[in-house]
Amino acid sequence: MKNRPKKFLIVPEYPGGKKAFKEYIRKNLIYPEEALMKKVQGVVYLVAEVDDNGRVYNVGIEKGIGAGCDEEAVRLIKNIQYYAVRNKGVRVKAKKRFRIEFTLPEQPLLSDKKIRYNLTGNKSQEKSKSQGVKTYSYSIKLKSY
Repeated sequence: MKNRPKKFLIVPEYPGGKKAFKEYIRKNLIYPEEALMKKVQGVVYLVAEVDDNGRVYNVGIEKGIGAGCDEEAVRLIKNIQYYAVRNKGVRVKAKKRFRIEFTLPEQPLLSDKKIRYNLTGNKSQEKSKSQGVKTYSYSIKLKSY
């Protein structure tokens, strides 16, 4: 019978685990306007330190995508609170890596909308003396439902 070696240090964990962390990101992520306008999407990789009381500090970006997404990712990570960890009197700082994905929200296709239009026309019978051209003018009213 093999005895497993005991873990000497306990590292901080997010309350609720990875599933709860993903839910926190999904609920609190505010897509930056600049990124929406430029249609920027991708993954921001961050690294941060977590102390024995569960506070997150020294958040840094390992690989960013810009357009305001990096700043939003840092804001999300700074607001996290981990469980406090007791390691038999040893105060431990842990480094954690984070990955926050930015995907553009889906927009409904134009084909999903119904468009109705009314076509009214005025035929002008005036002929230009010099060119002999008939002119027509139309107005189209569009309503989307």
